[in-house]
Amino acid sequence: MKQFISVNDVSNINSIVAKALAYKANPFVDKHLGAGRRIGLLFLNPSLRTRLSTQVAASNLGMEAIVFNVDKEGWALEFEEGAIMSGNTVEHIKDAAPILGKYFDILAIRTFPSLKNKEDDYSELYIHQFIKYAGVPVVSLESATLHPLQSLTDIITIQENSKLKIQNSKPKIVLTWAPHVKPLPQCVANSFAQWINAWGEADFVITHPHDYELDKRFTQGATITHTQEEALKNADYVYVKNWSTFNDYGKVYENDPSWMLTNEKLQITNNAKVMHCLPVRRNIELSDEILDSPNSLVTQQASNRVWAAQAVLSEILNSNK
Repeated sequence: MKQFISVNDVSNINSIVAKALAYKANPFVDKHLGAGRRIGLLFLNPSLRTRLSTQVAASNLGMEAIVFNVDKEGWALEFEEGAIMSGNTVEHIKDAAPILGKYFDILAIRTFPSLKNKEDDYSELYIHQFIKYAGVPVVSLESATLHPLQSLTDIITIQENSKLKIQNSKPKIVLTWAPHVKPLPQCVANSFAQWINAWGEADFVITHPHDYELDKRFTQGATITHTQEEALKNADYVYVKNWSTFNDYGKVYENDPSWMLTNEKLQITNNAKVMHCLPVRRNIELSDEILDSPNSLVTQQASNRVWAAQAVLSEILNSNK
């Protein structure tokens, strides 16, 4: 694996899931793999689980992890080619990234969309410029449009729980839109759809209100309905996530509280397990009764972030010995 920015960088999803679960069973089996190697974790926006889980994963492999909050501690970076830097930006990525590539063996980058200009956000300029100029493998800790480590974690969690059941068919997995107090990116929803479709081992349904369609590049292969009840029927897993509009970009058209998942709605599911990437707005996106119930996988899901990151870093270290 030369880099990790989407599912397209993974040759076999089941293989990397198995590797992650093996690390969960024996975290330090490869504790010398990253000895003498260093990873730089660069954050252009805040993080809790992504930052800490990646640090733990690197440590488990014997790597040194150094965190740099670019948005608070560094110079304002310019990413546009040929820019006349007469504004607020101080340093061009063409100058910064090659130096970072000399300091680190792997660079892990977390960016965030503006939610103002769809073309700019979906060009993924920031992470692609790091890849172009750093000269070392780049790992996405979330980009403007995707969150691949989260999605790998999600499949790990589904696989882990599916093994506890005797199933004669593919699990039914539902991605449902939820209300929120502000516009959020499509990253997690895009990425989850991309990974589940690529995995191909689920009956996958996406449900959301009208006008909340996602980019078809990520959803093709899923069944899409605007009726949540129809989607939830006989579901085995329900992934809850808010996202803002895609076509009229970054907007909130409605905030209908009836889309919040409740125990009553779960009655028509196959006693579905409920997932969310966190952080979650309690009693807005998801009810207390769901989050605090045995159906909730959110804590297990978040803890699995370590093993997803460890599997990815291991793949990159083994490819770059």
